[in-house]
Amino acid sequence: MLKIEKPKILVVNDDAASLLALTSLLDMWADETNYEVLAARSGQEALRQVLLHDFAVILLDVNMPGMDGFETAEAIHQRARSADIPIIFVTAFLADEIDRLKAYQRGAADFLFTPVIPQILQAKVSVFVALATKNEELKRQAAKLSQRSTELSATNKRLTREMEERQAAERKNNAKDEFLAMLGHELRNPLSAISSAASLIGMQGAGADTVTRAKAIIQRQSQHLSRIVDDLLDLSRAMSGKILLAHQPVDVGAIVSACLDTFKATGRSSPYSLTVELSPGWVSGDPTRIEQVATNLIDNALKYTQAGGSIAISVAPAGNDIVLTVRDSGVGISADLLPQVFDVFVQGTITLERSQGGLGIGLALVRRLVELHGGSVSAHSDGANLGSTFAIRLPATQAATLPVPVALQLPGEPAKPTLLLIEDNDDGREMMATMLGAYGYPVEHAADGIEGVRKALTLRPQVALVDIGLPGIDGYEVARRLRANELTRNIKLIALTGYGLAEDQRRVLEAGFDMHLVKPVAIQNLLDAIDQCADAETNAG
Repeated sequence: MLKIEKPKILVVNDDAASLLALTSLLDMWADETNYEVLAARSGQEALRQVLLHDFAVILLDVNMPGMDGFETAEAIHQRARSADIPIIFVTAFLADEIDRLKAYQRGAADFLFTPVIPQILQAKVSVFVALATKNEELKRQAAKLSQRSTELSATNKRLTREMEERQAAERKNNAKDEFLAMLGHELRNPLSAISSAASLIGMQGAGADTVTRAKAIIQRQSQHLSRIVDDLLDLSRAMSGKILLAHQPVDVGAIVSACLDTFKATGRSSPYSLTVELSPGWVSGDPTRIEQVATNLIDNALKYTQAGGSIAISVAPAGNDIVLTVRDSGVGISADLLPQVFDVFVQGTITLERSQGGLGIGLALVRRLVELHGGSVSAHSDGANLGSTFAIRLPATQAATLPVPVALQLPGEPAKPTLLLIEDNDDGREMMATMLGAYGYPVEHAADGIEGVRKALTLRPQVALVDIGLPGIDGYEVARRLRANELTRNIKLIALTGYGLAEDQRRVLEAGFDMHLVKPVAIQNLLDAIDQCADAETNAG
């Protein structure tokens, strides 16, 4: 429990007998009135006591040598902490009006005349002690109220913060629920088209044109599914900081130009009025990721702009930055959505028909990729149906010095390398083997790791395509066993896996693979990888 100090009374008198008499009288009532008595023999000693203690009242002798009572009182009241201490002047004569005025001007609260009448002394001192006690109590109450107010304020802030966090969590949960619903819709649509096209191909009497259209649908929808998976994986890697950038000097203007060529080739941009101003803009970055940023921004503009609308795309230097700007005349962004437009899973008004499609993660991925490059992204819109503007700022760097082209002499086309495909998925193995065979590659295949190692020892292929997730022994163990055997040590190994993080690539290379490809692999990328491995083997030989 907090110890409460007793109020203190200071008696100041240069006469020892008078000082003893006053302090003795006061000590008689100290326990009853609950106070403590201190004494001083001079004005200077009184000032030292005032520096050390707070007093309920000071009994101050007027006639003292050196510093008299008036001077002592004035000095006491000049100090802020002791300015309000009541002073009772003790004098041996009846003060006239001039002396009283002088005393009051020096801060006197009252007078006592000697010889002192004990009852008057007790009455006057008791009043000031009671006032001091009451003031101290009020101070304690005020301190408690202040502490309680601080605690209530902190509690209120904590409750407000918890409410905001709960509301934010609810918004995120709702956004995730909506995202899962969108994901289900986005996956089911291409899967439904693929399933229908596959059934159509198998129907008796299906014409050649029908089969051709069905095959095109399967290819197109498979690519769409691949893009969805890639977006999800890229976002996951970007948010967890697992994307590794291959920095090099990159011309943003050239990349955006290439992206636009792709959109034009597919007919995506034909219904729109495009204005393009692309200046050379060199940055230090990963060309694949910067292309991804540009593609997402342009795709976003196309997606949310009605046919016949206008889209302006520019790349230009601005101070120490290169700025990519995409401006459209589309549906715009509402004021409440604008601050969240780069958040994960945020999308505009969701409708049942989902005519615009997408998962609502493109802009979140854009922001994260730009931040990984040390840049910034911003969005502006004057409101619904008033268009949108997105701006990407990346730190500028020196232009790359391009090497002088060297004419290459192409030899006659070499024989295709022999391949071993180790894949446990029957459909995937059959389709890939058939496709590689159609491109002229001699292909043998195995359904598990043990069979794959056995066939590699028997056939000695030039290149082995190995799935990582195999039954029996996985792809890592297959690679280790092939590398450990003198007969198979020089086979070029390409890992085929659905795991594409940097850690997965590291494990693949440590196991002895030469290359790492992430499923689904575009056929041209697979052919390029096989030829690259075969060329490396030829050069090594």
